[in-house]
Amino acid sequence: MPATKDFRTYPFNADRLVAAGKNVGQRVYWKLYAIENLVRVMTHSVLTAQVGGDWWTKTVDPGIQGNVKRRRADYTNQPWHSTPGKHDIYYVLLPELSKIITANSHLFKPLIPNIDGWIGRIEQLHLPRNIVGHMNWPHKTDRLRIDVVHSDLQELVQKLATSTVLSIP
Repeated sequence: MPATKDFRTYPFNADRLVAAGKNVGQRVYWKLYAIENLVRVMTHSVLTAQVGGDWWTKTVDPGIQGNVKRRRADYTNQPWHSTPGKHDIYYVLLPELSKIITANSHLFKPLIPNIDGWIGRIEQLHLPRNIVGHMNWPHKTDRLRIDVVHSDLQELVQKLATSTVLSIP
């Protein structure tokens, strides 16, 4: 079977478009899904361990809290749609998640000494995540970056689980 290519580089063909979508979904999208949710679980777990169950109100910037409140209202106003999740962290965008970790990096460092490096890696995924999230074709370099971060993050979470109770928000 020939390699799937970006459908936009050829004359229009619906079958090629579908193949490209399946390729991005099977090779990249699921890894971004896992990355974002692993980071959410990690953030929630570390901040719960370090601050307590009310970490959201104590550690999250009021601007981010306001953004989340507006996003929650969008779902409340259209209750026929699924919601992202029960906890506010599910309404946070990747750049905001990075800001939460950055602002509280001193709370992460005892458990993840290289948290600054992880913040940088998460920030590097912002644009590739948007490319994939908006159903576009990521560059080979971006796919490789996603692969490496996904693999490394799984290792980090396994190590973290030996010293911290990981809990789903």
